[in-house]
Amino acid sequence: MMAEKDVAPELTLERVNAAPAQTWNRLRTNDVTLTVPARDRRGDVRFSLPRLFEGVACGMGPEVTSWVESQATDSRYVEVSRGERREEPIVVSVGAGANEAADTGVLVREGAEVTIVVAAGAGEKDDEDAGTSASLLRVIAERGARVHLHEYVGVGAAQQHLESVGITCERDARVDVHQYLLGGGTVALGFACDLAGERARVDLSCRYHAGGTEVLDINEVVRQRGRKTRSELGYNGVLEDAAKKSLRTTIDLVHGAKGAQGNEAETVLVLGDDVVNKTLPTILCDEDDVAGNHGATIGSVSPEQLAYLADRGLFRADAERLFVSALYEDALMHAPCAEARAVVENDTKGQSLRIIEEA
Repeated sequence: MMAEKDVAPELTLERVNAAPAQTWNRLRTNDVTLTVPARDRRGDVRFSLPRLFEGVACGMGPEVTSWVESQATDSRYVEVSRGERREEPIVVSVGAGANEAADTGVLVREGAEVTIVVAAGAGEKDDEDAGTSASLLRVIAERGARVHLHEYVGVGAAQQHLESVGITCERDARVDVHQYLLGGGTVALGFACDLAGERARVDLSCRYHAGGTEVLDINEVVRQRGRKTRSELGYNGVLEDAAKKSLRTTIDLVHGAKGAQGNEAETVLVLGDDVVNKTLPTILCDEDDVAGNHGATIGSVSPEQLAYLADRGLFRADAERLFVSALYEDALMHAPCAEARAVVENDTKGQSLRIIEEA
């Protein structure tokens, strides 16, 4: 008689990835509930991050932060010295394999510059239970620091991935974020940036693709507390088949942030009749001398575009493929390291689109 497969204990994380301003409860757009493994790490000897990272709020919320800290076999702390221009990127690589959860803290000293890459790829398992992977990243950017963050997520169709990021920016610090979310059974990503210092700035670009019955849940919050701070948030995605996507973006113009400006915009291309798309752009304002704008465009390929391409020998399916393949090509083109490139190359959808060229 065969022994039953060991089942790891599970934990339900309720109402995580929650937007700061709750609304539209009937449509269930405010948060998400996830079931994650709860491995017993008692007795493990592990390194903890310095306590200054406890004050960095992360996008998925404190419950996910505590869970990742409890599940990660160790924590990694990196400090970039004052004025240093670090050429080699800091790479955080996770998957549903040996390294299932990563807890990382990066302190970027005054005037320093660094590139950080989070690469979450498919695990070794390909069965019905492909597991859960997670990454927790906290960054402190001191005065005048420059941070280039790249997030590449392309996990398996039966895999779940949680990614929570928190960044604090002091005076004149600048952060640019490039997110490529290339699919997975369930992908939940939270990003929180605190523009605490005067003239701090964040520029975020997110490109995503979800197909089949995949679930994509995104929650991103920028709190502008310093004077003359600036945030630019842009989203561009493609949804196919019966994919489900929720996007919550919040720009919080806090009292005292005089001269602050924030803009957020999303463009969604829908290529499936059973797609579920939820977009919740929000601007919170408690200051007079500020400017905030948001908007979303949702639609399918227009008949005019299809007619134009048909005249050049492309059927509807081929034309729609062009929009999807362009996203993968862009991700591959801007991959800053081998680990990020591997996420794109190993993604089964990317391979089926035949967009990967030999090096």
